[in-house]
Order: sequence, then C-alpha cells, then structure tokens
Amino acid sequence: MIAESDSQQASKGDDVDAVAAPPAARRFIAAPPLVPEQQLARREGLPLLTFVAIVILAGLAHLTGAPIFISLALLATGLAGLALHLHARRSVHRTVVLLDETTARSRAEIETLADRMWEMQESEERFRGLIDALGDLVIHRDRDGNIVYANKVFADLVEADHRDLAGKTLAELGIEVGIVPDAAFSDHECLSSTDVAIRTPGGSRWFSWIELSVRDKDSGAVSHRAIARDITARKRAESSLITARERAEFASQAKSRFLATVSHEIRTPMNGIMGMARLLADTSLSPEQQTYVGAISTSASALLALIEDLLDYSKIEAGRFDPEPQPMSVREIADNIIELLAARAFAKDIGLGCHVEPDVPQMITADPGRVRQVLLNLIGNAIKFTDSGGVLVSIARARTETSDRICFTIADTGPGLRDEDMERIFEEFEQADGTSTRTHGGAGLGLAISKRLVTAMGGTISVSSRLGQGSDFVFEIPATEATDAPQGRQDALAGRHAVILSRNAVEADAIARTIRANGGTAGIAATVAQAASLADGCDVLLVDAAMEESDGRLLKRLRLSGFSDCEAVTLIAPTDRGMLGEFRASGYATFLARPVRGGTLLRVLLTSHAPALAQPQPKKCRAPALRTPIDRQQGLSVLIAEDNDINAMLARATLLKAGHRVKVVGNGKAAVEAVTSAGHKHRFDVVLMDLHMPVMDGLDAIAAIRRHEEETSVPPVPIMVLSADSQEKTRHAVLAHGASGFVTKPLDPDALVNAVEGQVAA
Repeated sequence: MIAESDSQQASKGDDVDAVAAPPAARRFIAAPPLVPEQQLARREGLPLLTFVAIVILAGLAHLTGAPIFISLALLATGLAGLALHLHARRSVHRTVVLLDETTARSRAEIETLADRMWEMQESEERFRGLIDALGDLVIHRDRDGNIVYANKVFADLVEADHRDLAGKTLAELGIEVGIVPDAAFSDHECLSSTDVAIRTPGGSRWFSWIELSVRDKDSGAVSHRAIARDITARKRAESSLITARERAEFASQAKSRFLATVSHEIRTPMNGIMGMARLLADTSLSPEQQTYVGAISTSASALLALIEDLLDYSKIEAGRFDPEPQPMSVREIADNIIELLAARAFAKDIGLGCHVEPDVPQMITADPGRVRQVLLNLIGNAIKFTDSGGVLVSIARARTETSDRICFTIADTGPGLRDEDMERIFEEFEQADGTSTRTHGGAGLGLAISKRLVTAMGGTISVSSRLGQGSDFVFEIPATEATDAPQGRQDALAGRHAVILSRNAVEADAIARTIRANGGTAGIAATVAQAASLADGCDVLLVDAAMEESDGRLLKRLRLSGFSDCEAVTLIAPTDRGMLGEFRASGYATFLARPVRGGTLLRVLLTSHAPALAQPQPKKCRAPALRTPIDRQQGLSVLIAEDNDINAMLARATLLKAGHRVKVVGNGKAAVEAVTSAGHKHRFDVVLMDLHMPVMDGLDAIAAIRRHEEETSVPPVPIMVLSADSQEKTRHAVLAHGASGFVTKPLDPDALVNAVEGQVAA
C-alpha cells in the first residue's frame, strides 16, 4: 500500500496560478505487484526430473549394449540441460532481485512525490491565505487581459466568487481599462505604478496600483501581474489636509490683512500721543508737569515697541516674512541705529559706541529693513539691561576660502546671563529674568524675532556671557555681492597720534579702535594726569564735553600739561549743543557729536580746522532748539497732505515751531490742486504726503504731481511720504512712484524737521 493523490491532485503542478479547485483529500489505495508471482516449486522440479530420465536412458543404453557414444551423448545432453537450467535459474533470481529493488525505489519516489504535492498544496493554501490576509488586491492576467488568477480581496471588491473570475477581463468587471498603469498593456517587461479610482457597488475607492509585465522564459509569452493597496482612507485624509491648508492659508491672509490694518490704526493714535507729548514737553511746564509728560512719552514708547514686536512675530508665525535683498551700506545702517538709540543711552548715563573695521565692504546685498530691525532689537536690549558702563557695537568681516560673512557684535556691560538662560533666551516669550519681580519689562519677543530674521537671511545668531560681566550677542549674515571699501582708507591716519580724555570707557574705546584700525595711534585717559603721560607726539586731543567746565579751564590745564601744540576737539552730546559758543571761545577747533560716527571722525582728523568751531550741518542735528535754521525769517514752505487731524496738527505744530510756513490739506486730490495751482513765486519747498487718504491716495497724488511737472517742465518738488507702514516693499513702491523720501509714523518731531530740511539741503 502506498500514498497517492487523485488525478486532479497529480496535475496540480501544471499551473500553480490556475483558478483553485477544492483541495483533494489524501487517501491510500492498493497497487498490484509489478511482476506476477509464480509457483517456483513446480517450475524448478521439471528440469531435475528431465535430467534423471536422461541419466537413466544413458544407463539403459549402456546395459543393452548400445554404442558407448550414445550413452555419453545422452549423459552430456543431460548435463548440458542441467547447466542451462542452473544458469537460467540464476538469471531469473537476479532479475527478480533487480525488479524488487526497482519496485522499492519506485514506491519510495511515488511516496516522496505525493508528499511534495501535498506540501505544495499546503504551501499554496498558506500563500493564498497570506495574500488574502494582507488585504492587497492581487490579479494575474494573460497577454489578452483575461484573468488567470485573482485573490479573494479582488473578488470581494467586484462582489464575485473568485472561482468565477477566470477568463474574464477588467472591463467585464466594470473597471475602466484606461485607469490602470501602462505596464498592463505592454508587450515588454516593465514596471509602472499609479493611483487609481475604482467605482464599486459600495462607492468609489482609491488604490495604489502596481503593474508588472513578465515574459515567460520558455514560451516567451507575456503576462501581467498586478498588486493594489486600498488607499481610500489616505486619500480622504489628504483631501482633508488640503482643505485644512486652504482654510489655514485663507485665515493667514485674513490675519495678515488684519495685522496690516491694526498696525496702521494703532500707529496713527500713537503718533498723536507721542508727538503731542514731545510738543508739550517743549512748552513752559512745572517740574511736576514735566515728570508727567515724561511718563507719558516713556509709556507710549514702551507700548509702541511691544505692539511692533507682537505684529512682527505674528507676521513671521503666519509665514508672511520674505527677505527682500537689495544693495545696502552696513556702515550707514549701523550709524543710523546708533544715532537713533543714543538718546536712550544718554538718558541712562551709559556709553554707546560703534566701530566698523576698514575691510568691511562698502556695500553688500541683503535685506536692509531686517538687518536694521535685528540691530534695533539687540542694541535696544543691551541698553535696556545695562545700568552702568555702556554698549559697544563692532562690525567686522569674516572671510574664508568658502564663505564671506559680515559679523555684528553687540557687547554690553550689563548683568550677564547664566548658562541655562543662554539656552532659552532666543525662545518666544522668554527672558533672562522671567520672575514676576523682574526689573525690566517686555514681552520676550525681541530675541526670538531676531533669531528668525537672521536665520531667514541665511545667517546665525549666538550669545556668550558671564554672570555679572556683561554679554556679547553676535550675529552673522552672508556678504553677498560685496563691494569692497577703498584700499587707501585702511592707512588714512598713518602717523597720527590722538589722545582721548573721557570717563566713558566704551565710547573712548570705540573711537580709539577706529583710529588704530585706520593706521593711527590712540591713547585713552580718564584724568588730566593720565592724559599728560600720553601728550608726547599728540596731534589731536579729543575731550569729552561732560568733563569741561564752563570757562574752559580743563583745556587750559591740558595745554599746560603738554598739549600746547595739538588741535583740540570736543565730544558733545545733543544736550551740549547750546554750549558750542563757549567751547569755541575756550579754544576748541571743532566738535564731534556723540556717539561719534567713524566716517565723521576720519574727516575731522584728516582736516585742518580753523580756531573757530564749525557750524553743525542741518542733517546731523537732533534737537530743534539747536538746529541751524535755513532761513528763520522766511522758513520753508511746506504742504502737508494728511486726513487725520491729530497727525496733521502734530506735523504742523512741529514745523511751525521750527520756523517754517505750513499749509494743510485733507486728501490727495487737494494736494495735487495745491501744488499745480501754486505759481513759481508761491511754490512749495517740500510736500509731506500721507499714503492712505480719501478721494485720492498718496501714490496717485504723487504720480499726478510728477506728470504735471513733466508736462510743464518745472523742477520736481521734494515729496516726503508719511506712513505707518515701514515695510521695505512699501518704501520701494513710494520711491518708484516718484517720492523723494520716507518718514515713518509715529512721527518724531526732530526726525520730521531733519527730514524736511534735509530734502531742501540735498
């Protein structure tokens, strides 16, 4: 008895991909022997009997007297027959043994084949079960597209029995031919995939469909095999994400529009509060009233700074920040920021200085507005947290074989930072002192905004500090398309020796570093005795006006201490401008306004001055009372186009106080009419134009005025734009329309007068 499969099972290996039949049960059947059994005793007795008979016949022949050869012949015949019989018997035995061995081997092979077929059947069943359990759709089709095999997942999809799918095409099952990958119809071996939507009785479903065309090595026939995964849930999630993103983008745009509107609307009343407080401070007030007005100005400035930080942070969070690279001067931006923040430093009686290395490029391509904002945040923070000493801004160039960068360092002598504070200080709403009893206010957004801005410009920002010893904030930006400064500038002060007498170590150090970087030598002294030891070879003496006495006795003592032949220059704060006459009478050749600009310092040291003090230039002045008037009897004729009464009142009062003549109109159309109708004799010297006005906005008004000037061939009138929108793209837009300058709201009275007079002076 041997193990064997039925005929269906024996033919199973012909095509493992054929549509499956019900599995056959294994069974045992009886098999007949390969060689029929014989009655060996009966077969073996006959030859022996024949041999005995022949021997007897031979004996009888011999006894009867027959010739001897007959007896011998009979005996030989018997022996030969016996020998043949024995040989035949041995051959039969060998054959039987061989047949038995062959039969045994055949039976073993049949059993092995049956076992293998059984294992193949079990493996195929496990494979199909695994394919079905995975949940992926599997189809095997011939070259003509007829289904050879399909798993249960596909059968369930088309709601059919998988045994009934053989020979059918996808089109017959309701699946459009055009949606499957190209490999499904290729006569070559290839692989392709795509996402397809299949309409099913239960609705449309998405599948990630992979199609493989395979050529049989023996027959050369091409067949197509496909596997597809249901991605309907993923597609629905993607659709939900797209919808959510669109809604978020719409909300972000609405938020940006809201922020722009809020920014403008907040700046407008803040402009009135701060401007009027400045004007009120210039009137005759009692000490108590001056204290109250100062509190108003300080609170308004703090509120405006907080609002601007929140608006900037909201813009960055909304993804509305895009750097606007353009040519910019690093020196000019740094000097302007230092001058802008000088009043804060002087109010705290701390120093503020800036040093720019000579090799810093004259121009680079970057976003000037964002660089300005980062410097304002970092320097403003340094001033806020420094109560003694000062803040020094250093700008250098860091160039290697692979990079060229501009490095800004803001060093202060403030309280310093702990190690744990340095790790989190650039995070949103974080401060070094986050307790409720902290000394300094703020939302903790300035450094977070600065980090994002620097990163967006391709730069880095970091801080190093020791508790109680101050902090160094460093940020770098790429020096893209750098235009180098003139080479001769680095040795401009070769052979010159300067002595700086000042108790403000930070500003004195900034001045000394600038002199040394340009080839000169410089010594710093805090007392007359220290200065006397440096007098030998001195060409120029720089004296802090805060140390000078009203009668110039300090300079006289210095002259007697070895500075008799050198030129004396006084370093004055904005509040010292009223004493210029006294300084001149005391023997000072000229002055330098603190904080000292590097370029101005070089010009002063390279120029031989007369004993009289040079008069300050209007563009460099900071206080209306100390400004050199253009014409105090006539002043400038200024047209103000502003629809907000408070802003118009502030601008008008500021300019009238500076000695200028002012006319105010409420919209752009009235401004155009005022400019075009004024004759040559009554022509306006400067026009201040608000951007957002009724009837006609500022840009249209500027364009109309410029067209009129071209048509009538009259010289263009300087037009300064007034706007709370300080974005660089807004500045570019107004300049492109023909504006001459830009004044940001809230209006600073000094900045407004300087801007107006600067336009005429230019």
